Amino acid sequence: MAGIDDLLAAGAPPLIAILRGVTPAEVVDIGAALIAAGVRVIEVPLNSPDPFVSIEALQAEFGPHALIGAGTVLDVEAVDRLAETGARLMVAPNTDRHVIARAIELGLEPMPGFLTPSEAIAATAAGARRLKLFPALSAGTAHLKALCEVLPLDVGIWAVGGVDAESLGGWIEAGAEGVALGGALYRPGNCAGEVGAKAALVVEAWNKLKGSKR
Repeated sequence: MAGIDDLLAAGAPPLIAILRGVTPAEVVDIGAALIAAGVRVIEVPLNSPDPFVSIEALQAEFGPHALIGAGTVLDVEAVDRLAETGARLMVAPNTDRHVIARAIELGLEPMPGFLTPSEAIAATAAGARRLKLFPALSAGTAHLKALCEVLPLDVGIWAVGGVDAESLGGWIEAGAEGVALGGALYRPGNCAGEVGAKAALVVEAWNKLKGSKR
């Protein structure tokens, strides 16, 4: 079962699709559109309708070839429920050492949210090796650059919140390991075709950026 390290090593773009508001009835079709476009990491926030049903469906359909997980994970009970689905990515908007520790204990990949250096260091002290800079748009790329100067080199920062195909390059240049996109990829009411088209544009932007660095 692939983790983030495995996917990146295999050449997958460092992109997470956030499907906030997705329903179980549509999630597999939307997941298929994302996978077809090249996105290999998919997150269903827990404030979506019946989120664990959607997560279980994505895991059953795409789990061997993608990393599926939950976002907006706020307590240990939610971590336990996530682990039961077989999905392995645990994303939170905040830094809670108990949530991080429980995720690691159950073999999940935690990506806790932070904004300040203190939060980032607390998250790494709890065992997290990837962090979610949130909300990235209000923090800005200069904030990320400053953070990268003081955080351990083996900690990957993912920019989340207001990221789109146009701003992707700026975040990567500022030091982000990857980005997560919500509204730029999916909003409630979008069909699978619309999501796939938007995902293809983001993957194309990543491929151009990667090509420019060669």
